[in-house]
Amino acid sequence: MDFTVDQLLQYNGTNPSKLIYVAIKGRVFDVTTSKSFYGPGGFNVMFAGKDASKALAKMSKNDEDISFSLQGLTEKEIGVLDD
Repeated sequence: MDFTVDQLLQYNGTNPSKLIYVAIKGRVFDVTTSKSFYGPGGFNVMFAGKDASKALAKMSKNDEDISFSLQGLTEKEIGVLDD
């Protein structure tokens, strides 16, 4: 199933009746079983309901890096993401 950015955001863990999703390189993963990490108050909550590709490649939790765009990444960062 394909998601728009707005649709994916609905699965950010704030609604307990919905699953929690994180996307990487456009592929959506169900991380609901890891609510302690991705749910409210979790260590990785900033990624919930978003495509975190760029942030994961940069090993960053900065809001400006939480993006599906891979533009501006180095070859090394793309390698990190691919791993």
